[in-house]
Amino acid sequence: MNRAGLIGLILIVVLSLSACGGGMPTAQLAADAPAATVQPHNMAGMGMGRGPMSGMMARHSAPIPGEYKGLTNPVAGDEASLERGAEQYAALCAACHGDGGMGDGPAGVALDPAPSAIAHTSQMMGDDYLFWRISEGGAFAPFNSSMIAWKASVSEEQRWDLVNYVRALGTGQAQIRQGMGGTGFDPAAELAQRQEMIAAGVEQGLFTQAEGDAFLHVHDHMDLWRVEHPAAEMTGTGMEIQAQTLAAIVEAGDLTQADVDLFNLIHDKLMESGLMQ
Repeated sequence: MNRAGLIGLILIVVLSLSACGGGMPTAQLAADAPAATVQPHNMAGMGMGRGPMSGMMARHSAPIPGEYKGLTNPVAGDEASLERGAEQYAALCAACHGDGGMGDGPAGVALDPAPSAIAHTSQMMGDDYLFWRISEGGAFAPFNSSMIAWKASVSEEQRWDLVNYVRALGTGQAQIRQGMGGTGFDPAAELAQRQEMIAAGVEQGLFTQAEGDAFLHVHDHMDLWRVEHPAAEMTGTGMEIQAQTLAAIVEAGDLTQADVDLFNLIHDKLMESGLMQ
């Protein structure tokens, strides 16, 4: 799916909500949001239920070292950079992360933790976070992964090209190159997984259906905001950028602080239960 298609899908979701313009009391938001439906997806494969916290919170909030903190990509994400990035990605990353960047490459099957779905997570991370992770790998806490540190063998420009490319995989700007195998990011599947996660939380008694629907409503706003304001325009960890995004949406008047507070409460419950990772 190209970027225009992704924007169209998110717009359809957001426009289906009954009150997007000026925020609303939490109870009204929960009552007006559409009910979640359960879709037949593999919950573990889509990132659900691998034990308490599953390390995601720690990974997404790991402090960026001073030498990387605040860096922004000096390489324009143009066609030339994406071509260079595609070549680097095929040679260095696709075996584990998959051709489409969804963590499903053949060499990643036996890895624990599994390779991240970087096409998706790259939309939530700042340039500094992505460049740090590509440079330093994952052989340290809280990552403790098999990710190789590329700073000694891959130039700075090539690492920035990789940042551009993995972002482009997640927006549909880059076409997936078939080589190692693996799927691409599918917004419809992501939405279905999110609905399935909420249904599981309701079934476990973590929160009510109305609260789960309110969580989905806020998440829809975040998805649209991220398309219009890419993470490439920000710096920081995933959790920092999530907080910045929510604050910006409240400031724009599209959500209230009460909406965001409820979202954060449900988010924490999902993390603590292991349903979100």
